[in-house]
Amino acid sequence: MSKWYVAVDGQQQGPMSQDQLMGMIRSGQVRGDTYVFTQGMENWLPMRDVPELNQGGTAAPPPQAASGGFGGMQSHEIDYEIHGEEMQFVEIELDPDETVIAEAGAFMFMEQGIEMETRFGDGSQPDKGFMGKLFEGVKRKFTGESLFMTWFTNKGHGKKHVSFASPYPGKIIAVDLSQSGTFICQKDAFLCAAMGTNVGIAFNKKLGTGFFGGEGFIMQRLQGDGMAFCHAGGTITRRELGPGETLRVDTGCLVGFNEGVTYDIQMVGSLKSAFFGGEGLFLATLTGPGTVYLQSLPFSRLADRIYSAAPQNNMGASTKGEGSVLGGLGNLLDGD
Repeated sequence: MSKWYVAVDGQQQGPMSQDQLMGMIRSGQVRGDTYVFTQGMENWLPMRDVPELNQGGTAAPPPQAASGGFGGMQSHEIDYEIHGEEMQFVEIELDPDETVIAEAGAFMFMEQGIEMETRFGDGSQPDKGFMGKLFEGVKRKFTGESLFMTWFTNKGHGKKHVSFASPYPGKIIAVDLSQSGTFICQKDAFLCAAMGTNVGIAFNKKLGTGFFGGEGFIMQRLQGDGMAFCHAGGTITRRELGPGETLRVDTGCLVGFNEGVTYDIQMVGSLKSAFFGGEGLFLATLTGPGTVYLQSLPFSRLADRIYSAAPQNNMGASTKGEGSVLGGLGNLLDGD
């Protein structure tokens, strides 16, 4: 009997029987664009492309984008432009009655005709009552974000613009969810998205990943079929991983990945490397197929450097003098 493996929320599940996998399909736990693998296949494939999973009248559900976004709601089609180099902001162009949702504190400016409103929830499931929206807000609180989200709607005539800025030096990533359906990112990465995008949470099911993965058990999950925008520090690089291709990275440098990528952590080669290499005990292991985004300067790393260089008492006697090879004496000579 064939044993199947499935990639769900960035985690590999299995082995399981074909009947168990078909049960997941019928219950809606997996979709047609979820990647699967079994013996005899050369690569991981979306379920919709695997003939034996589409027999007997039980076809795998179509990709989320084809079903009209999250919860059957199609995301608004927004245009955008990203400005700047190191301190970027994204300018969103809204047609009449189009809406963009954003995290609290991300707003920069808006033109006359756009109305701003703070609400519970992201609007992706409008049939939810107050308690349902409140529950969604509480779940988002676990990611370190606000209970509320801000909605910006063009109530005027003609096209209007609203902009959102990054909170610290880095880059803004534009993610087209119509291509991936789901994008999983670090807890504070989400900036804004087209109305209809579901902003939820993703739990890392493996204990090792949760305790040592740098982002804890909880990451953010973005679902829909529109544009979403994330922010990360330093320079951003995008890597395309082939089926079974593995990339090992510093846990803090991981920004996000799409649903086909599996995420785990592994201990570095030796205790000597762990204790004296300055890179910690664990590295994140990402296995394709899928897209991975990495950042060169995690905010935690930047904050640690600023804190270590700051005066440790009121007199500033513990400054390190990193700007000079002469240390504290160099500060007197070179003006630092």
